[in-house]
Amino acid sequence: MAKTFQGRAVVPGNTSATALVSRKGFNTLASFQKALMFKDKAAKCSDQNNPDIYEKPMHGAALCLPQTIGSTTGGMVLFCAAALGQQPACLLFSKPIDSLAAAGAILADVWTDVSMPVVDTLGDEFLTAVQTGAKVTVKEDGTVIVD
Repeated sequence: MAKTFQGRAVVPGNTSATALVSRKGFNTLASFQKALMFKDKAAKCSDQNNPDIYEKPMHGAALCLPQTIGSTTGGMVLFCAAALGQQPACLLFSKPIDSLAAAGAILADVWTDVSMPVVDTLGDEFLTAVQTGAKVTVKEDGTVIVD
């Protein structure tokens, strides 16, 4: 049965995608580093410290995460991934997104023709309910439906 969650639409948008779930913090630079350097269109996760998503393609996925961690370059990494066509379909966070990552996602939305909705504060139950491979639908108002 589908479960519905309400979060804050940081970057509003509508999309449906397959979930790629990590219950560990998301290091944006470590995760996208190889994809950006070697122009890997699948954007396979290169963060060896995140076994939930390591070497799994992030491009086109609904990335379901607790929060971002690590580098102050995270926002620029998200912008570059979008500009190069390597972005996930959406970023969904159980906790609040950090301001630098939010800024990069907002810039990607404004400066590129890429839609990459971002919803945060979905709550811990969201990460308990969603599994890798599930269909996730995101609505412009921050509603997330997990099938």
